[in-house]
Amino acid sequence: MSVELSRQGRILVVRIDREEKRNALNAAVTAGIDAAMNTLEDDPELWCGILTGGTRVFSAGADLASGPGEPTERGGLVGLIHRRRTKPLIAAVEGLALGGGVELVLCCDMVVAARTAQFGLPEVKRGLMPDFGGAFRITTALPRNVAYEMLATGDNLTAERAERLGFVNLVTEPGEALAGALALADRVIANAPLAVRAALDTARREVSPDETASWAHSDAAHAGLLKTADLAEGLAAFFERRPPRWTGH
Repeated sequence: MSVELSRQGRILVVRIDREEKRNALNAAVTAGIDAAMNTLEDDPELWCGILTGGTRVFSAGADLASGPGEPTERGGLVGLIHRRRTKPLIAAVEGLALGGGVELVLCCDMVVAARTAQFGLPEVKRGLMPDFGGAFRITTALPRNVAYEMLATGDNLTAERAERLGFVNLVTEPGEALAGALALADRVIANAPLAVRAALDTARREVSPDETASWAHSDAAHAGLLKTADLAEGLAAFFERRPPRWTGH
């Protein structure tokens, strides 16, 4: 299976399990995340979720060979990107979270990361841009100039810098991110579940305004990039493991 579920009392742990492909997001992962998030939302005995990956890679983003599969009815892209959630969701990140991996983290309410974790939006290195909402959501999660730095350079942000900037709630030792997330989830579920959901719903409305116009602009900009010679060159360079030769066309 590409996504594994385990229950820890009232906590649902959702683990992306495609480590041989760096947990790249394909149709099977999309279906697994969607089913897991439906379970979290629909089961009244579950009060909090944790989304995690492998020990070396949380997720390297969309599978460049096969794509992430079709959007799901309730979750949209990757089963989560467009989802309207009511229950708290925590990301537990070990290793690399890149591209779509970061965009999954941006869907979560809190983030626990190992000290060795790194976050990056490397799409510009391939002739693309983040198209799972990352190009505009990252500006609400980080200071504007840092968000622009990530988008324009494609370079990674360390877990420790991300914590200083408020993107990460807690930094743990390597291998301890899930344990840290479970401890945080225990603190969450110690409280009245309906009150937690009401408080987070109110907070999300303040920090996540209507994204309709942002999605329209992002989709149009991404569609334009799909027609460029630079995209073809970026993908060829990636698969041939060589530096790209950009032309600006």
